[in-house]
Amino acid sequence: MKDHQTGRPGGKFERLVEIMARLRAPGGCPWDREQSFDSIKPYTLEETYEVLDAIDRRDFAALAEELGDFMLQAVFYAQMAQEEGRFSIADSLDAINEKLVRRHPHVFAEGDAKTSEQVLKRWNEIKAEENKAKEDRANGLLGGIPRSQPALAEAAQISVKAAGAGFEWPNFEEVIAKLHEELDELRAATTAGEREAEIGDLLFTLVNIARWLKADPEQALRKANARFRARFEYVESKLASRGSSLQESAERHGIDEMEALWQEAKIRTASKSGA
Repeated sequence: MKDHQTGRPGGKFERLVEIMARLRAPGGCPWDREQSFDSIKPYTLEETYEVLDAIDRRDFAALAEELGDFMLQAVFYAQMAQEEGRFSIADSLDAINEKLVRRHPHVFAEGDAKTSEQVLKRWNEIKAEENKAKEDRANGLLGGIPRSQPALAEAAQISVKAAGAGFEWPNFEEVIAKLHEELDELRAATTAGEREAEIGDLLFTLVNIARWLKADPEQALRKANARFRARFEYVESKLASRGSSLQESAERHGIDEMEALWQEAKIRTASKSGA
């Protein structure tokens, strides 16, 4: 009896690999057989955000399902690579297993990291050592950061790399001063191109502020989006209960009525979160 019939995780993963191979085989699924590395990329991004959404909502039943979809992405890429004779899913599993052992010497060898900060420092040191041999010097320090990822994630990685190389403010007050400098430059911008550039600089500075405060800018923005949605829906619902719409309220009262309801929504949100 195969492992995937016994309930063991390894056997279930093997079953997923078998299913993917069957879908891609002659006589399999026409859609799956037509896919390429490039055509699957948008689904990988979509599945990533669906995992994050389930975590934000603490919907663990949905998270279990979304993690399955997420794992399928890795298996799909590996199956296509195996068909081209490049690598298999076993190679990917070997790579991550070896990497985890190698980068946790305090667990699997003679390392002595005692705090999460020491662990992260040693992880980055080992990663830098590993990258020395394969890093393309023509690309410089930032060459290994993918340009194709979302801009916020790219900015966060650039910020960490640059700071790790010593390109860093001496204290947090100077980071805040940089924020005010960028705001002043945005105010002084006169053309669309200048304004776009200054908005980009402002956003990048905010990413640096998040790094200094040990906050994930992506998660911070996702939570801000969720708060805005909830408060905006409250405003919309309250206006509807008064027989009004957003547009009608704006025409009659400008922003005042909606702003008052927005403040009500903020108080409700704070009371529910215990703030």
